[in-house]
Amino acid sequence: MADEQEIMCKLENILEIRNKTVQMQKIKSRLKVEFDALESEEKHLKEYKQEMDLLLQEKMAHVEELRLIHADINVMESTIKQSENDLNKLLETTRRLHDEYKPLKEHVDALRMTLGLHRLPNLNEEEEKLSLESVYSLGCDAW
Repeated sequence: MADEQEIMCKLENILEIRNKTVQMQKIKSRLKVEFDALESEEKHLKEYKQEMDLLLQEKMAHVEELRLIHADINVMESTIKQSENDLNKLLETTRRLHDEYKPLKEHVDALRMTLGLHRLPNLNEEEEKLSLESVYSLGCDAW
């Protein structure tokens, strides 16, 4: 009977070994699936990080492009402001010269009349460029 008990004990151990081996095989199979998923996810994560790096590089290129455009805009604003200042100075000088010219011309015309000479032509009769009206039309907002 001791042999039967020993055999029964061994059979129970074999049954337990079999059950544990089946359980171990199931876990091993799940472990392999999880490991494959882990490798796949690591690969995806690496690709995502590479794509992120490319996007950041593209962003920085656009940021630099916008910075250059902004610098160009600043240069153009300065150029426009300087040109407006130059135009205003020229308009003021032209107006001042015209104001000097007008009474002088009237005086010369009066002297010519006393000698029986014809009056000198007006600026707008001589050349349209010298007419103050043309100057006003170029920069009337500066006056």
